[in-house]
Amino acid sequence: MKFKVNHSEKNIKGTLQITGSKSESNRLLIIESLFNNLEITNLSNSDDSQVMKKALASNEVEVDIHHAGTAMRFLTAYFAVKEGRETVLTGSKRMQERPIKLLVEALRSMGAEITYEKNEGYPPIRIQGKKLQANSVSLQANISSQYISALMLIGASLPQGLTINLEGQVTSAPYILMTLEMLQRSGIQGSFEGNTIKIEACSTLSPKTIPVESDWSSASYFYSIAALCEEAEINLSNYREESLQGDSCLAKIYKQFGVKTSFGENSITLKKSKCSKPASIAEDLRNSPDIAQTIAVTCLGLGVGCKLTGLHTLKIKETDRLVALKNEIEKLGGEVVISKDHLELLPSKSLKENIEIATYNDHRMAMAFAPIALKVPVIIDDAMVVSKSYPDFYNDLESLKFVVEKA
Repeated sequence: MKFKVNHSEKNIKGTLQITGSKSESNRLLIIESLFNNLEITNLSNSDDSQVMKKALASNEVEVDIHHAGTAMRFLTAYFAVKEGRETVLTGSKRMQERPIKLLVEALRSMGAEITYEKNEGYPPIRIQGKKLQANSVSLQANISSQYISALMLIGASLPQGLTINLEGQVTSAPYILMTLEMLQRSGIQGSFEGNTIKIEACSTLSPKTIPVESDWSSASYFYSIAALCEEAEINLSNYREESLQGDSCLAKIYKQFGVKTSFGENSITLKKSKCSKPASIAEDLRNSPDIAQTIAVTCLGLGVGCKLTGLHTLKIKETDRLVALKNEIEKLGGEVVISKDHLELLPSKSLKENIEIATYNDHRMAMAFAPIALKVPVIIDDAMVVSKSYPDFYNDLESLKFVVEKA
């Protein structure tokens, strides 16, 4: 389904409640399934979290997680420790092109039984669940943090806990810290010092209710909207100033575009007033790569140049996000240079109207490009791909006076 998105007003005002973070939700779902006694509130209504819940409740041998990359990584480790359970973990065509080898090798070094059903290093994989006796594992620190988090989440279920030794420079440290905090809030002890993560063994948890903070990645699209307006005041809940999510750096980054963030008791208010804009910006996003698409499109809409670095993990997401960004920005009239880990956008003076944006089965491509409708009408292909993380996205756009119609 294609949606044409447009907006004819220069000022925006509104209040929205954003669904819970899928990053926090998926971590808590794994912990709850391993230990019980957790009640999770404000759980994400994203496809990814629904897929995770369904997989954890399944008694079938084959578990299909579709496009859900987090579920693939977390469930690989989860099913490896489910003693006596045989699972074939599979996904979409794109998921079967996304590497899993480094996580599988780490789990095998701990004694896990995992084999590849098709291509070496890629899903689908067959997992023979067993009780793992190992208490330590080593792996590269600059890989996807989801591999590291997957091991952390099962660590407490091992008889002696788990020590994870990271080799090299750590990437996406906020996501590792988020996993640690979710474990600690649940009652599991652990630490992350230098390049060593320690998770203590735990047999039972005391009953707890844990609220999920709303998703900062989802908030990024409203930061973009505020930046692209002349004036804006948008209230978003449920957010905390002391957030676990790396993408909360949005508040600092978007100050450059005149968007100020005020923190309430359980919400944020984004305010934009007329101001001068920078000629260009430079950001290292190694700890928050998921907001790269949003920032690049914001800069495109404002005619601002940008250089975004630390993006090496984007090549193994739902699509190669660097190539996808270059393709779609250039359709709109921008000029982009990419490498394996950075993107550079040159300032542009004008945008082409009614361009059809391909989304590549990637929810963030759809949502990152929709705000450009404040400058020119745009058509989003496969528009409902947003349900992966933010099913209510277009309804929330309409509440801010965007016109969203079938194309």
